[in-house]
Amino acid sequence: MKAVKIFYVLIRYDIPLWIVGLLTNWWPDNRITIRMRGMLFRHFMFKCGKKFSVAKNVQLKGTNGLTLGNNVYLATGVWLNGMGTMVIEDDVVMGPYVVISSGIHGFKDNSVRFGGTVMAPVKIGKGTWLSAHVIVKAGVKIGSGVLVTGNAAVTYDLPDNVLAGGVPAKVIRKRENTTSDVRYSRF
Repeated sequence: MKAVKIFYVLIRYDIPLWIVGLLTNWWPDNRITIRMRGMLFRHFMFKCGKKFSVAKNVQLKGTNGLTLGNNVYLATGVWLNGMGTMVIEDDVVMGPYVVISSGIHGFKDNSVRFGGTVMAPVKIGKGTWLSAHVIVKAGVKIGSGVLVTGNAAVTYDLPDNVLAGGVPAKVIRKRENTTSDVRYSRF
């Protein structure tokens, strides 16, 4: 019975998402095409909010465990594996080449080859920005309003409203609200 469910998810969600990506990756990334790609992706996802924006070369694996809120933006090359459940709340922005996996490799007899995969849920809080090349490990919860600097590896939970960075990512300071005179939305 489990094999039938896996096959259904593959046919109904994963393969159509791969085809949509394949057919739209040649589009230039601009305000219109990232919204159009997001609208096409939404049709083949279990739980996806409104105004989903997707740049080119985004990879979504295990979409049956992936929940996306409203106004989520995935930049070029983002790779998400939601097999062990992943919740990305509203207004989350992911920079280029962010990698988040809800599974980690296990070891058996000192080898990763036969160790299988250990699943652990991931949660990204509302209004969080993950800069370019950020990696988030399985089992991590990132709070709301967090800014994670580029090239960081988030291996532990992060509280709300902080600036974090490094390998492994550590809280650098409390994130402060800033205002701008420029009002430009590319999403």
